[in-house]
Amino acid sequence: MTGATLAGEEKSETAQRPQHSAGRRISGRSWRRYGLIIVSHLLLLAAWQASALYAGLPKFVLPTPAATVATLDGENYRWIANSWATATEVFGGFCLGALAAIALAVIFCWFKLLESLLMPVLISFNMIPKVALGPLIIVWFKYGIGPNMLIAFSICFFPILLTTARGLQEVDPELLDLIHSLKGSRWQLFKKIQLPSALPYVFSGMKVGAILAVAGAIVGEFLGSDQGLGYLMMQVQVTLDTPAMFMALLLITMIGITLYGLILLMERALVPRDARLA
Repeated sequence: MTGATLAGEEKSETAQRPQHSAGRRISGRSWRRYGLIIVSHLLLLAAWQASALYAGLPKFVLPTPAATVATLDGENYRWIANSWATATEVFGGFCLGALAAIALAVIFCWFKLLESLLMPVLISFNMIPKVALGPLIIVWFKYGIGPNMLIAFSICFFPILLTTARGLQEVDPELLDLIHSLKGSRWQLFKKIQLPSALPYVFSGMKVGAILAVAGAIVGEFLGSDQGLGYLMMQVQVTLDTPAMFMALLLITMIGITLYGLILLMERALVPRDARLA
């Protein structure tokens, strides 16, 4: 083996060491973050258990975690059917809102006159409290999964539209000059520059929209529905079945966390780590 070959191998190993160490640091930070998330939730569960046992509160005010989980055995609650209805409203409303918002933001990016005409109208529409809009939606479309999905759509649509439209405009002027100097087409500019630059903003808006979509679906079920976890909470409230209400809240939270987690996974796959927004 020649000296040049040995020197080349040493340089290669030296170049790879920082990458491996950086990867280990990132992996260590990720595991530490996940560990803190688990610990914080366990502490919350312990605080709930301690409060239920030692705070002297009636059981119908604050049930224990065990009493809450025990309601899963109750057939009258129809947990699977009601959870499926709420999940359909949340995921359906969010997907419709995200697709419509991103598509409209792209149209606004390409046609500035249309943005000037429609954006003020959309802002005015967004000022309408969606709780006040709910009864009208029920009058127009009756009640059920579809109208509740529409309420979730109306709440999560605007934040995704705003952040996506902003992201499409936040482009480095030097990159624009480069594309123009190379006589690139409008589609090439959008595909190569604007869309990749806007992805962090898109996912930032989608994370906000996911939270709002859950709220919108539950508001719709409160206003008028014959199924769903929000509807179930209204039914068991009459009998002060607090454990079932807590269980419904936990299932609603799990649906929201599932949606939020899927968005995070998509963001990890499509957006570089350094470009992600908080």
